[in-house]
Amino acid sequence: MNTAGIIIWTLTIGLFVLYFFIAVKQKSTAELSFSNYAIGGGTLPFYLLFFSHFANIMGVGNFMGHAGSAYVNGLPWLVFIVGEQGSKIIFALTFAGMAGKMTYNTFPEMIDDLITRDKITRALCGLLASCIMIAWIGGQGKAFGELFGVFTGINPTPVILFFTAMFVFYTTMGGMLSLVWMDFVQGLICIVFGSLFYIVAFSKIDFSFAVLGARLAEVGKAEMFTFAGTDIVSLITKFVTGCVGILVAQIYWQPCFAAKGPKTARRSMLYGGSVAIIMTICTAIVGLIILTINQDLTQNQAMSWFMLNEVPLIVTVMLFVLVLAAGMSSADSNLNSAAILISNDLVRTFKTDLNDKQMIKITRILTVCIGVLAALGGIYAGSIMSLFSKAYSMAGAGLVPLLVIGLLWKEETGVGPTMGKKNSKVTPWGSRVGIVVGAVLSQLSALGPNAILIALCASAVSIVVISLLTKNVTPNPKYVSQGNVNPVLKAY
Repeated sequence: MNTAGIIIWTLTIGLFVLYFFIAVKQKSTAELSFSNYAIGGGTLPFYLLFFSHFANIMGVGNFMGHAGSAYVNGLPWLVFIVGEQGSKIIFALTFAGMAGKMTYNTFPEMIDDLITRDKITRALCGLLASCIMIAWIGGQGKAFGELFGVFTGINPTPVILFFTAMFVFYTTMGGMLSLVWMDFVQGLICIVFGSLFYIVAFSKIDFSFAVLGARLAEVGKAEMFTFAGTDIVSLITKFVTGCVGILVAQIYWQPCFAAKGPKTARRSMLYGGSVAIIMTICTAIVGLIILTINQDLTQNQAMSWFMLNEVPLIVTVMLFVLVLAAGMSSADSNLNSAAILISNDLVRTFKTDLNDKQMIKITRILTVCIGVLAALGGIYAGSIMSLFSKAYSMAGAGLVPLLVIGLLWKEETGVGPTMGKKNSKVTPWGSRVGIVVGAVLSQLSALGPNAILIALCASAVSIVVISLLTKNVTPNPKYVSQGNVNPVLKAY
């Protein structure tokens, strides 16, 4: 093994030891209640949530995946990034403050309490929302496999399995409380080392986009630096796919529910998302810089090759620490979110007599099961971003129309969302049909590149029409929303 490989494994083990210490320290507090385990008791401060949002966004899947996608797709890939990352700004301005007033454990629990009061809908929401999280975990594992494969020559498959095992191990220990403290460390690493890396990378084009364009032209790739000839519908589809998936991602709702107040939730999401969109765009541009140097790489190899061959060893080591920290942050948070979703919205919905201790135990078991599933996804997926895009489109098309229509189409106008109060004209059957229609249509290749747009519209129409036709039908009249729906006063 070369010098870089030895340093990388040493740093990896060191970070795992640090995170293990954090997880053990938070374990006893997390086990006091399921709310503590899921959302830190709804009392987390701004600085922890800011770094949590930022560190989660800058995962290794995003870092490696967006560079590789820009390497293959060129400048038009920025549209997907603006949709994906810009949606966090939209989320901060529209939903974060509302979520910060509440202490739900999950996004589907909120939909259930405020909109539908239907266990089938809640289960469908939990299942679809967890797909995004599982895809992200698989993406992190795949990216780590590719990264270590390039740096150490090790087969990616055992690396994916190793990292997934580590994600599972420390995620099960302290839940949300341990994750936000890990994210605090990882967020600091991302900001410092990420800034240094971008300085080194952009120095190769003299910090000039004009130079970048000229060098792409010199290697016969001028078309990669223009939007000319790009299908407008394709660009819109990329934007919408990135945007809608994020709006229903548990990983962004969960910190807002965990915030000590709506102002904290809004500010942490807005500032964290703003920093992330800048760094993600910079990452994609690095992919184009790599293309000017080497045109014979695959999508998944681009960033790893650049780190190994085009920057000094000290910068490579710093960048590796950045990627490692960001990847672990994103993976552990997504793993926790997926397990919380399934335990809270599938298991608890149909088995209502579970106490907090039992819920924490079930969530830990699910964390292991989801880790195995995500590892398989990481091993067999064609590319990192293919995992993300498929999950984004399916969950987004199925759930975004329900969220928006459910909150705007009210029984009592002028009354804002309030925990414990259903105030929506959407019916259980309307929500069920809308979710299925949106999710299924988004995956039909026969609909072409605008499948996501058709799916969103069809889902919205289905929700309204079926709700009007079934407004007097109650599929489960005795159903009572299960979860953390008791109002808790938060600071403004």
